Amino acid sequence: MKTVALTGELRTELGSKSSNGLRNEGKVPCVLYGEGNLIHFFVYSPDFKALVYTPNTYKVQLTIEGKKYMAILQEMQFHPVNEAIIHADFLAVTETKPVTVTIPVVVEGNSPGVRAGGKLIQKIQRIKIKGLISHIPDSIQVNIDQLDLGQSTKVKDIEIPNIEILDNKDNAIVSVKMTRNVVKAEETPGKK
Repeated sequence: MKTVALTGELRTELGSKSSNGLRNEGKVPCVLYGEGNLIHFFVYSPDFKALVYTPNTYKVQLTIEGKKYMAILQEMQFHPVNEAIIHADFLAVTETKPVTVTIPVVVEGNSPGVRAGGKLIQKIQRIKIKGLISHIPDSIQVNIDQLDLGQSTKVKDIEIPNIEILDNKDNAIVSVKMTRNVVKAEETPGKK
């Protein structure tokens, strides 16, 4: 898993008045939990760009007042109108305790069904998994080289060593649907 570094500063005051003041200054109130006591801190809003506005999932190397923590972004809250980040929760992680994250699905290969005129539909963009942080991959690769018209690859078809997949096993990740052009071509095979 790739890592993003963030630097935060401890909050001296808590509460909504303090939080609103931080937001007005371009800072995001944050909480780190999983280390025993909650750690309240803030990070400058532009620093979240590499972490949030990407399809990837990252480990976060948090530096708060000189102390380093390895964490994952657990939850974010956005302003309902302007989409600004208004709060972030981080979970401290260790090499020995499993974590639950969602990682992106990457489709690779060349489907015979698509070459025959079918349409590839990716139904799942991210899959929820659980495992040790050292075993979590950057993404899940789904190969479609064997996918023909009317076929799909399901969650149960994916194998990741040392990782438990938490999504429903019967959900289709990608499928090749038959298009109208393919249906018409099959109905009139004698026409030129």
